[in-house]
Amino acid sequence: MPELAFAELTSRFRAARERRAPWEPLWRDCYAYALNRRDGGPTQASVETQFDGTAADAVEQLAASLLAELTPPWSAWLALETAAGVRESEAAVLAHELEAATQLLLAHFQRSNFAVEIHQCFLDLACAGTATLAFEEAPTGTGSAFRFTAVPVQDIFIEAGPGGQVRGHFRVNRLRAADLRQRYGDERLGTELAARFTREPDRQVELVEAVLPDSASLSYGAFLADGEGRTVLDRGSFETSPFLTFRWTKGAGDVYGRSPVMTALPDIKTANKVVELVLKNAAMAVTGMWQADDDGVLNPHNLRLVPGAVIPKAPGSSGLTPLATPGRFDVSDLILDDLRGRIRHTLLVDRLGPVGGGRMTATEVLERSAEAARLLGAIYGRLQAELLEPLFRRAVAILVRRGEVSAALADRRIAQVRHLGPLARAQARDDIRHVLAWLEHAEKLGKDGIETVDLPAVARWLARTLGVPAELVRDTPTVADAAEAIAAALAAE
Repeated sequence: MPELAFAELTSRFRAARERRAPWEPLWRDCYAYALNRRDGGPTQASVETQFDGTAADAVEQLAASLLAELTPPWSAWLALETAAGVRESEAAVLAHELEAATQLLLAHFQRSNFAVEIHQCFLDLACAGTATLAFEEAPTGTGSAFRFTAVPVQDIFIEAGPGGQVRGHFRVNRLRAADLRQRYGDERLGTELAARFTREPDRQVELVEAVLPDSASLSYGAFLADGEGRTVLDRGSFETSPFLTFRWTKGAGDVYGRSPVMTALPDIKTANKVVELVLKNAAMAVTGMWQADDDGVLNPHNLRLVPGAVIPKAPGSSGLTPLATPGRFDVSDLILDDLRGRIRHTLLVDRLGPVGGGRMTATEVLERSAEAARLLGAIYGRLQAELLEPLFRRAVAILVRRGEVSAALADRRIAQVRHLGPLARAQARDDIRHVLAWLEHAEKLGKDGIETVDLPAVARWLARTLGVPAELVRDTPTVADAAEAIAAALAAE
């Protein structure tokens, strides 16, 4: 960034903060009823106002389902393959290199804290509709080259591009003044600021890290918020953004996403209020309502309704007598069942959550997978574009810089990522069924029909779609081998 960019940085940060401000009251409500935060941030809510835990349980189950469907831990959920424009002869040469790079990528993800941090991001995604994952390169010598951090929604400010796209990020870090002084030194902070931080070492200071698009790359700048400093403390550049922001869904022109909790918020608030009233009614039913004569002897403020208590009364007075409550038809259970059912339905718990009954048949498993693919189809498309693809590009860029994989794998004209999560596999199974149905009909047409089929190409396509390792596929399979593989696939179907 240019030396005179401090004024521009602070101006763009203020604009991003003003654009986010209308969303903060809605986020507070969502977190208060579905994912209570106790970190003192702007989304903190009082736990005393929570009476119903249906939404909180549904959010946790939805986050767990997203983790299992998109990036299941200790499973192969991505693979590298040759791009569509690569010639077949070159693809055969690259196959083994791509297989080795895939195993290396998965090993780095599994040895890192990715599973823990992405689950926290999925919690934010289900609750606030917007989540941000910080993807940094770990120090040399650690078990993995990757280090992840789930950035809280209150610490990230998004700069909008055309059509509400994510253009840049501002992240707010809250540090002690002594830690900030140790990190940048007195020379960068300036004499006045260094002296102030020396006098107040425990003072909380907000450090803003900006990653914004430049002409050819992404520029990085760090500065202090709220007018603490007058210079940019640190500068740099990135080939790929370390901040991956992804949304559940969004309206046209919006930059922040909308969540299923926002859709269910009226039902969540109503259910919470109904439970509160039910608890108050239960307290009245247990302790009762009482009346007493004002005879100057009975003091209601000193009464204790406990077993064995002796309550004084004046001669001739009625003392303490219970007050009868009128009979009524209690519909709270009916209301709560309906509200909780709608909350679970909106947060997809009844359709993506664990099976409550006995074991499912194979047909039921396929139908459930197809239902999950239908429900998450649009969401999966957005997450693929905003999370999985940038995640892969960032991971490859880090490994290329460390010299662990070839720089050619970063070229999208040579290599591309294929997603292998359960949801992607469910969609691939539909493609396989269509191809096998075509082969079956071609076989029924006789010799002329089967001669139109490129059997080796079909066998290689089935291997790629099913995620078969490249070492198990011959570089130039014979027609007989391909026919045998197709026959086995047809028999299994």
